[in-house]
Amino acid sequence: MFELSHFHFSAPLALALVATLGYLVGRRRRQADGPTLRSRRELRRAQAVARELERIAWMVRKNLSRHHASLSRFKDRVGSLSRQQEEEAWKDLCREANEILTPTLRLATQIATAYDQIRQQTNHLMAFSEVRTDPLTGIANRRGLEDALATQFALASRYDDRFAVILVDIDHFKNINDQQGHLHGDRCLQQLATLLDESARETDTVGRYGGEEFLLVLPRTDLEGAGMMAERIREKVEKETSLSISAGVAAVVDGDTAESLLQRADAALYQAKSAGRNRVFRHTGQSIESVLETADTAMGA
Repeated sequence: MFELSHFHFSAPLALALVATLGYLVGRRRRQADGPTLRSRRELRRAQAVARELERIAWMVRKNLSRHHASLSRFKDRVGSLSRQQEEEAWKDLCREANEILTPTLRLATQIATAYDQIRQQTNHLMAFSEVRTDPLTGIANRRGLEDALATQFALASRYDDRFAVILVDIDHFKNINDQQGHLHGDRCLQQLATLLDESARETDTVGRYGGEEFLLVLPRTDLEGAGMMAERIREKVEKETSLSISAGVAAVVDGDTAESLLQRADAALYQAKSAGRNRVFRHTGQSIESVLETADTAMGA
């Protein structure tokens, strides 16, 4: 995986290299039908990922260099101990070994963490590649969303990093297609995709889940935070477009899978539709409730 003497760590950098090449090839092949604003957003995100990869690589190099120096001292110490009396040398060697063990284990943990961080940043880059991009809207497609969810579940399992999802659906989209035509419907999908992408953080993944449904994957976000974000998006759509949306929110819990998490979000979305549309509902794991009504109750208390 890596060589201390030359500070090679091929597996993480290989992932980053593959992701970068995938991004460049996908970006080159993509048709130039998206607005310049989207290109600028993609560039900013790619730059942010590059900065994060650089930070991770610097951290690993620094820790490896420091540990290499410790190992060199330990090696010299072992050489000097071998020339002393056997019993005394053995005691000193045990003490030196204990002293080197803790930083060695710490380094192993740091490298594992860096590997996971690079994997997460790799997925962000891969989201820009052609095979993970929805051709109509320019955001992630179903495959890109599945990769993002897989990464978040891996981080949740290893580091207990919580995350949440928002499932968004355009209200009465069939009527839009029937009454104004599919070309207008496509423009509505593009308009909403742009708005969602602009509303998301650089660490979030926004994708077209299918048809008129969109999914946002929000790292390090709890249920309340995701609900507030969904409500802000709903208000923005209502204010800035001729559309309205309904949304379902769910946060990962112990024992979750991608399927169970999305099922809860879908159940909350269905409740938002049943309650009259243009609403956001969240699934707590036990019950489904309106985000806006919950916020009003909390303010009243």
